[in-house]
Amino acid sequence: MDAKTSRRDFLSASLLLPTAGFASTTLGGRGSEASVSSQDSPPKSTLDYRVLGKTGMKVTTVGYGCMITSDASVIERAADLGINYFDTARGYQHGNNERMVGAALKRRRKDIFLSSKSGAGNKADALKDLDTSLSELGTDHLDIWYLHGKDNPDHVTDDLIEAQQIAKTQGKIRFAGLSTHEPARLVPVLVQKATFDVVLMTYNFSMDKSRDAAIEQANGVGMGVVAMKVMAGGYRKVKPGDPQWTKMKQEGAMLAALKWVLRNPGVRTTIPSMTDNDQLQENLKAMSEHYTETDQKLLTQQLEYITPLYCRMCAECAGTCAKRLPVKDVLRYLTYADGYGQFALGREKFRELPAELAAVRCADCAACTVQCPAGVQVASRLRRAQELFA
Repeated sequence: MDAKTSRRDFLSASLLLPTAGFASTTLGGRGSEASVSSQDSPPKSTLDYRVLGKTGMKVTTVGYGCMITSDASVIERAADLGINYFDTARGYQHGNNERMVGAALKRRRKDIFLSSKSGAGNKADALKDLDTSLSELGTDHLDIWYLHGKDNPDHVTDDLIEAQQIAKTQGKIRFAGLSTHEPARLVPVLVQKATFDVVLMTYNFSMDKSRDAAIEQANGVGMGVVAMKVMAGGYRKVKPGDPQWTKMKQEGAMLAALKWVLRNPGVRTTIPSMTDNDQLQENLKAMSEHYTETDQKLLTQQLEYITPLYCRMCAECAGTCAKRLPVKDVLRYLTYADGYGQFALGREKFRELPAELAAVRCADCAACTVQCPAGVQVASRLRRAQELFA
């Protein structure tokens, strides 16, 4: 058996089979129905709810990630259709995202749950971010306030935890959360500190089983789990004349990806990005359709297409670049452009790199020192990022 065939068989099996812990988690809605169904007909209910851990909040399993949305009417429509969890952050769209989200949800504020995030590194800056977020969103409190993008346990400081506790005491937030791209490293830290109510973590069909264990561990202490990056990079739009995009176009693959995430009842809600009403309508279907064998086949094909392109954020490449590039971060910035169609966001993030790293050109290296265990063509992807953004 050659390596390609072996990988395809393994991926197909991993997409089909739920993890052992799925069936033991008790939830409302259809969350306990985690196994693959051969029935393609959806149940009658169009909205599905789960309780977000010890917060007690009953959230729709499909929430709304507002990061790349520029059309407020799509957010309004989502709320009108019953989605009740919306996520933004202080830094999204240079702060403009919070302002738009606040305006879009103003008349629905009492009916929805709202979260935002701060990437600040100290208490004073975090609390300043929070006050700005509340002002921009036009609300007196957040339901969840996340410490944003914490992938290193050392960055979860007592100073930042104190900021969240102060905000709770002042009534400015209801619950404390943390977002991370590396849940296997961070969830044990959050469990030990016992001050966090919610964890927002990367989780999709392309990633390894370590995230299932992290989800189970978080659920074990009542910590609500919210899944992000659920579409494995997107890659749903066809760009005329671009054979790469045409090849990756898979009708129904993005809906299948969202359904794959929701088959795990330990995931209480998700925050897929939605930029238009077509995406909104497609994503809503995930709450009333089971994950099927057809979905599995679509994702097996999709995984073959994205394997050389999409970083799984496993962090195995950390410290292996001879030029000290933060490989997984640069690959994520490229995904914003290639997968989400958000070139400006990718370029913005790339230009936040220190000058000496932004100046690195992979074409100058005789050979790449980074070997991706998932099969990403790291050298060519980094070169593309540098050509696009530098």
